[in-house]
Amino acid sequence: MILEKDPWNIIITGVGGQGNVLASQILGQMLVDKGYVVTIGETYGASQRGGSVMSHLRISQKAQFSPLIPEGLADLVVGLEPTEVLRVLAPYGNPSTMVLSNTRAIYPIDVISGDAKYPAMEDVVEKMKGLSRRLWVLNATEIALGLGDPIYSNIVMLGALASLELLPIDEEGFARVVEILMPSYRLEKNLQAFRKGAQAVRELN
Repeated sequence: MILEKDPWNIIITGVGGQGNVLASQILGQMLVDKGYVVTIGETYGASQRGGSVMSHLRISQKAQFSPLIPEGLADLVVGLEPTEVLRVLAPYGNPSTMVLSNTRAIYPIDVISGDAKYPAMEDVVEKMKGLSRRLWVLNATEIALGLGDPIYSNIVMLGALASLELLPIDEEGFARVVEILMPSYRLEKNLQAFRKGAQAVRELN
């Protein structure tokens, strides 16, 4: 597959505890296995669990680039938490940016305490739509809960990403990477999550 541009820039965003960094490691290794040069940079918010987390992936067919994507140059934003997508799109988005987002909210402390209000999800989705060239949304957390644990939301999102066919990633490559990075007893559940995410996106089209 020839990349639409080089480098092709992806930001995976969410909050601490959602498996953001693991998702970026798996995706990066899948692409390296296909012969691409991948540079990954991570940025963290105020707290490891519950704070904003961004993984920058810069994918090239020929060269290594600096780990952080310059503002305005994200080609795709993958969101594990929807309002974090809006937070990322403001500085990093442009009229050509595409978005794949989970629709399950994680409420920050100020919302839980009553000091702030979380926006209505339909408003969040409308804002994403207005800030992107193409938008796909799915409730990855609900799908993961159907598998027994919301921790698989990040893997559901990777399966969804594979199904978009924007990158040369597939279930076979995912299985190879997971066999290396995770205990063998977790392989089947992760494969189920990957397949469910891929199926969810196919049903959107």
